[in-house]
Amino acid sequence: MPSLSGASVLVAGAGLAGLAAARDLSAMGAAVTVVDARDRVGGRVWTVRDGFAQGQYAEGGGDMIDEAQREIRTLAGELGLKLTRMLRGGFGYVRLDAAGRPRIVQRTALRGWTRLAEALDAFIHPYRLAEQRWDSPIVTAIARRSVASWLDEVNADAELRATATGLRGFFLADPDELSLLALVDQFAATDAWGALYHIDGGNDRITAALAAPLGDRLHLSTEVVAVSHRGRTVRVAVKNGKNGRAQSALTCDYVLFALPATTLRRIPIEPSLPSQHHDAIVRLKYGRATRTLLQFSRRFWRAAGRPTAFGSPLPFGAVWDGNEGQRGKAGILSLLAGGGASEATQTLVAKDGPRGLVQSLEWLGSRGADLIGSKQIVWEQDPFARGGYAFFDPSYEPALRAWLPRPFGRLFFAGEHTSIRWQGYMNGAVESGRRAAAEIAAVHSRESGVGSQ
Repeated sequence: MPSLSGASVLVAGAGLAGLAAARDLSAMGAAVTVVDARDRVGGRVWTVRDGFAQGQYAEGGGDMIDEAQREIRTLAGELGLKLTRMLRGGFGYVRLDAAGRPRIVQRTALRGWTRLAEALDAFIHPYRLAEQRWDSPIVTAIARRSVASWLDEVNADAELRATATGLRGFFLADPDELSLLALVDQFAATDAWGALYHIDGGNDRITAALAAPLGDRLHLSTEVVAVSHRGRTVRVAVKNGKNGRAQSALTCDYVLFALPATTLRRIPIEPSLPSQHHDAIVRLKYGRATRTLLQFSRRFWRAAGRPTAFGSPLPFGAVWDGNEGQRGKAGILSLLAGGGASEATQTLVAKDGPRGLVQSLEWLGSRGADLIGSKQIVWEQDPFARGGYAFFDPSYEPALRAWLPRPFGRLFFAGEHTSIRWQGYMNGAVESGRRAAAEIAAVHSRESGVGSQ
């Protein structure tokens, strides 16, 4: 393993990416300090435990772990955490019937997904010929189209449009906001989707386990406000929210930014990042996402032969069993409204309270159900995230994507938005944090003339 003995690293961000990086950096002997503006660790991994009866809980942020996501699964195992299978029945689909009422449509989710893949084949093949390189003219031509304009070009029928709209619960963007490239990239992926899991006891157990060994090297309510890097020294100005916003300065050998681009672009950096690097960060958009957790006295959504998860183009977004496997008669439904559905959900709750959402779920059997707890998280209103996760719109120059994870001097970059295969996922955060830690080790080894031990 490369040695970072004698090197000091400041990690900005105590989410999955930053904590995974800190773990690796510490193991290589670095003196690591982690700061985060929040008063908790985890970032967009947030298990909500308060306000629910019978000791139940559900995820307010990152939720599902796919079987193909090796980094986070391996990390959980190394930390002694157990993965529990979820949503064994797969996803169903809900759309309006001829009378304008929401109805579960049998087999439509799979059929709609298959039809989208077939319709996109004319783009998927050249995308693969370009080896999925985002600096290719082939990719640029695809990227400039929105999903909405492509649907118009192919005279898509109602089913295809509804399926594409329903994907705003996946991409957190409406068809008119989302680049067609995002859809092509998803369908061109060769990794097969498999079983879904979550961390037994709550996904926040993985961030808590990563944070625990840091002790007093972890500083919460501490915000990075400026960075200056010259020669072999990086100076970082921070302010602490618990001490009257008192500002202080830290010095280190390297800085690893594990912050959303929405936060990173607000930090003055001197000397400035290269123009392409700056543009890659500034132009990146984050999806609107409202997560609503509804706890009922009974789990009315469970029925033999029926899925417990549903995609939908409707205002409530996607909905699934948010705490299957937990003890108690009560149960929690998790709703994720992405893109325009985020505002629609907020409007509904502002007008009628959580009961408004309950009424919109009558197709699932909510009529007469006792709502005993609720929690709503609007991620675009979160001051430290300003959105759910990154997405690519038609105005984003695809060649800029390669700049997102690129080191600059003694500054390094991680976070789900820097991941290629797993952008938007917890796995992407873990993978990117470990990659950035390894990059620091490589640079330090080269500069110090020390090889691997």
